[in-house]
Amino acid sequence: MSPFKSSLYWRLLISFCAANLLALGVGGMLTRRFIEYTTAVEINWATLGQGADQAYEGGGRAALAEWSSQQRREGIDATLYEQGQPLVPIRLPKAVEGSIPTWLEQKRDVVLQPWPNLYVAVQQVRGDDGQVRQLVALSRTHSRLRPQTRQTIFLAIQGVLSLLFIGMVGWWVARSVARPVEAISRATRRMASGELSARVGPGGRRAHDELAELARDFDAMAERIEALVAHDRSVLQDLSHELRSPLARLHLILDLARRSNDAREAAGYFQQAEDEIGRLDSMTGEMLALSRLEGGIPGVNREPVELAGLLGECVRRAGVEARARAITLAVSAAGAVTVSGNELLLERAIDNLIANAIKFSPVGGRVELSIQAEAGQATLAIRDHGPGVPAGELESLFRPLFRGSNAARADGHGLGLAIVQRVARAHGGDIHAGNAEGGGLVVQLRLPLAAEHDA
Repeated sequence: MSPFKSSLYWRLLISFCAANLLALGVGGMLTRRFIEYTTAVEINWATLGQGADQAYEGGGRAALAEWSSQQRREGIDATLYEQGQPLVPIRLPKAVEGSIPTWLEQKRDVVLQPWPNLYVAVQQVRGDDGQVRQLVALSRTHSRLRPQTRQTIFLAIQGVLSLLFIGMVGWWVARSVARPVEAISRATRRMASGELSARVGPGGRRAHDELAELARDFDAMAERIEALVAHDRSVLQDLSHELRSPLARLHLILDLARRSNDAREAAGYFQQAEDEIGRLDSMTGEMLALSRLEGGIPGVNREPVELAGLLGECVRRAGVEARARAITLAVSAAGAVTVSGNELLLERAIDNLIANAIKFSPVGGRVELSIQAEAGQATLAIRDHGPGVPAGELESLFRPLFRGSNAARADGHGLGLAIVQRVARAHGGDIHAGNAEGGGLVVQLRLPLAAEHDA
């Protein structure tokens, strides 16, 4: 980016230009005040007049011109008037030049200040030849000071003030720049030490320049990194939870195959092991698909999914486990209900809900499943008749690794419902749990219906 488009560049340039202009203005004012009130050598107009007359009587107009030139170098324009005419011309302001005849006719000594910082003197001078002449002198100060000395004083005051103002502006600019830089540096060190929640915060974003933009970008980056790391940890937890049971079954099947003395029996075990390996592969693919959905990563296909048919398939697979505990799975679905999403993920979510309901249902109990569609949403409700969940724990039910007080006797690691919630949110839906009247827990999975052109 061009430096001329940088707000920080213009901020620095304007600040230092303002400091120099301020130093110039204040320096000129202080120089005049210093000369006016601290110079001890006052102009002696009478002595000045005698000097002019002596130069004129000693050398005529040429000597007077040289004397006048020397006085001009010392900050005074002066000459002698005789019979109302200047013996050597000098430069006078128009207003002063017009008043000179009047002052000369008064034939008395006067010192006037027609404007601030301008002094005009008219002095009567009697020469050795007895002739009366008038000194007319003009000075920018009431003290006798050479222009070079005045310039030296001005430059000295200007230099001191420039250093002072530039130092003050430099301190202010450095402070305004160092504050966001220090905030960014502090947040970077905290983040490097493992504190992923570190942020620059509003303290580093008060200005409207590149540093504030950098602070905002850093906070956005830190927030994204924290979300990605938390997401990766969550996926790892989900994978460990989901893979534990298939791996345990696989280990048991292989152990039985190893102990088997019958080749046909061993072949059956190996076939089961192959099925479990396929299931592990499919499950890993599902979890990676969930990760892509949550992280906004392309690569997961969405398609119309007929929810009632998918529920029937999940109920069929869970029938073996339900029959082992004499649990009845009752399904109620009013026609076809189509949603848009990933069938594998939705299947996994429904499997988790059914497994959770069976796990907490008493032996010989009943699990009721229903699907309804209204107001653009499909609602899958699963109710068990188990112990339910204490009211104070309902909000935490979908938190990863949370296990309620009623789950002490059940297997699991508290990740099943968390996975279901993420699947629901990845599809633009949500999940809600509450205690049902008469006991048990009812879980409602809500998903947006597929658009007509998708169905």
